[in-house]
Amino acid sequence: MGSRDADIDFTFTRPTTARALLDALTRLGWSAVIPVGHVAYMVNDEDDSYEWYDSTPEHIDEALAVLDSPANLPYTVALNVYHAEAQTGGMLMFHAGRTDVSFIPSIDRRPIPSAPAFTDLAWYLDTLVPALVTAGLRGYEAHEVRY
Repeated sequence: MGSRDADIDFTFTRPTTARALLDALTRLGWSAVIPVGHVAYMVNDEDDSYEWYDSTPEHIDEALAVLDSPANLPYTVALNVYHAEAQTGGMLMFHAGRTDVSFIPSIDRRPIPSAPAFTDLAWYLDTLVPALVTAGLRGYEAHEVRY
């Protein structure tokens, strides 16, 4: 089948935070708790090293404080999110400046039923966009490329 890159790039009217987007997504069934029962987040620091961290659901506030810290604004940070009812999720990647956020469906990727080699980006859009509109979503671009 080869490899593939699928993602949705969101643009916001103003800088956003991991906490604001998680709060908006939680109302529609999303959570920062992934299937193995923990919270996973990443900070790409001044050394350009992507450091992933695991935490527990009880410490989500500390994880969000790290992601939203003013010291991390110049760096890319990420938070894994999961929709338990749909049994799928992915990574929200917050780019420097925080007006651009990417979603990469990477946890139990949801395929298109009649074309399983492709990601059901329409489903992800339908479940993400309504929540993100409340957080200042200005637009999005979804794409998938198979190699």
